[in-house]
Amino acid sequence: MNLALLGAGRRLPPGRSVVTWEAEHQAVLGAVRQLLLEGRPAHVLPVDGAGFADPALPADAGLVSLGLANNEVGTLQPVEEVASQARARGALLHLDCCQGPRWVRPPLELADLASFSGQKLGAGPGGLLLARPEVRLEPLVYGGPQEWGRRAGREDVGSAAAVAAALEVSAAERDRRSAAARPLAARLRDALREIGGRSTGGEPRLPNYATAAFRDVRGEDLLLALDLAGVAASSGSACASGSLDPSHVLLAMGLSLAEATGSLRLTTGYDTTPEEIEQVFHVLQRLPLHARG
Repeated sequence: MNLALLGAGRRLPPGRSVVTWEAEHQAVLGAVRQLLLEGRPAHVLPVDGAGFADPALPADAGLVSLGLANNEVGTLQPVEEVASQARARGALLHLDCCQGPRWVRPPLELADLASFSGQKLGAGPGGLLLARPEVRLEPLVYGGPQEWGRRAGREDVGSAAAVAAALEVSAAERDRRSAAARPLAARLRDALREIGGRSTGGEPRLPNYATAAFRDVRGEDLLLALDLAGVAASSGSACASGSLDPSHVLLAMGLSLAEATGSLRLTTGYDTTPEEIEQVFHVLQRLPLHARG
């Protein structure tokens, strides 16, 4: 992610800016903040109440970074519309594909740069940055000509092979697994609404996501109760595990501070069964939904 944004952002011509949205992953927002510190122009645009990015881009856009899907609420972003706007302005498009390629096809034909996470694909540590041959990147690591001058150092062949294999499996399994996940996640979303949760995110979304926010319950209390019952869940981003800070994604979507600190995210996997969903449904019915102290 850093190589895509810093590498391309530092090569933008004068007067061209980096553009992203408030609900993007912190890996993107952190790189954009670094570019701002270096004196390079950038825009961090708002999202709507469902987490959707407005495809309208500023006239000076030079590099646009958009997620395929929001990592916290699963909202699928309007990639085609943003790509069309980027092309009209002569801007590069970076597509953050870390979240979602196991469930939806990334439209790589629309992107100049695309980032993938090995961990999100089940391939372990490491990742992949797809860059069109004509895209020039300022390297972050110097000292050798590897990766066509984009990154010095020996290639991590093992991780590359693992990510390639995981992407191949994802492409072959995607349609069948997504169809199986949709009714399971819908059942979880119904359960969250029944116990007083406000659904977060919008449609279309990743087919395996069920997310909600609770005004009068702390997210960490929900997680503790679920963990004791043997249910793995998260509150906000998995990357921010252990943090008590409110979700920047939910705040960007207009939720109150109380709701943003009372969020819950449940996702299904390839091996999740209907029987497991019913077990979680009954666990949710017994959650300690007491008011905050």
